[in-house]
Amino acid sequence: MKKNSEQFLVDLLNAPSPSGFEQPAAKVFRDYVKGSADECYGDLLGNSIAILNPKASFRFLVDGHIDEIGLMVTHIDENGFLYVTQIGGWDPSVLVGQRMKVMGPKGPVPGVVGRKPIHMMEPDEKGKALRIQDLWVDIGADGRDEARKVVSVGDSIVVDSYYQKLRGNNFCARGCDDKIGAWVVAEVIRALSRKKLNICVIGVASVMEEVGHAGAVVSAYGLKPNAAIAVEVGFASDFPGIEAKLHGEAKVGKGPLLYRGSNINPVLGAELIKTAEALKIPHQILGWPRPGGTNLKDIQVSRGGVATAHVDVANRYMHTPGEIISQTDLDLAVKLIAAYLERHPAKKDYRP
Repeated sequence: MKKNSEQFLVDLLNAPSPSGFEQPAAKVFRDYVKGSADECYGDLLGNSIAILNPKASFRFLVDGHIDEIGLMVTHIDENGFLYVTQIGGWDPSVLVGQRMKVMGPKGPVPGVVGRKPIHMMEPDEKGKALRIQDLWVDIGADGRDEARKVVSVGDSIVVDSYYQKLRGNNFCARGCDDKIGAWVVAEVIRALSRKKLNICVIGVASVMEEVGHAGAVVSAYGLKPNAAIAVEVGFASDFPGIEAKLHGEAKVGKGPLLYRGSNINPVLGAELIKTAEALKIPHQILGWPRPGGTNLKDIQVSRGGVATAHVDVANRYMHTPGEIISQTDLDLAVKLIAAYLERHPAKKDYRP
């Protein structure tokens, strides 16, 4: 991975962007791509849109959502403790003891997730499933009035964890789901900006996927694509306790994940696989038998229908503060998508 691409990745992952509060990460994305795109702007919902060759009649959309899961302040009690609800889907057990960053009206406020220590629990408490309402965020405030000076009900919160290089080409960070998809979208736009294209390529860093896909619904309807690829993270199955026979075989560092199934247009899906094979791009093929919980299902049924496919990156420990991704997989995903779009004819019938 090139140094400027890695720095963009670091900046994007470190920028807070819970669903509905994506502005810091959206600014990072737009600042990075605006010099490469023919058009670059944000829409009413906060989607970031970069367009190449806008006058071409065939329009191909590449989507990666830029929002991450987070928390929101719902109540500040008399002692200054913050009670919270989820933005997106959390396993509350991963939050205990985590350092947090509350995005207060005057700037970020550090805190930590508190829970009653195990030594002080009653026996029947120890066996109960942890709920988000059993936790709170402690910012060290001396009562409600002091807390209200720096935080407000409705403020978003992220885990205060950052990009960290691991062994080989692997790294960990929060928010890989799906800011790495937005990263791929930006890199595809930059790679294709130097090419002569037969089609219009639209890159979208979409918002609010984790809370209902509103960004993708609006962008797909407004931009009217003929075909689309969603870049997402897929569940890796190469760590303890996961059975490949139940979940499919997906390994970190072994290339992007390509699929067959109801969300995947048969023509587009097959051609992506053929492109990967022809260019000897390592890839992994999985089955996806039913509509998935990603932006793709909404893009697919926009207006009169859109030919859609996924190009995903294997992710260990989804929806935790320490998701693990391979830089190799990111670079290969960019290479595959850019190669396919560079060769795309001016007209294409994706009807199976």
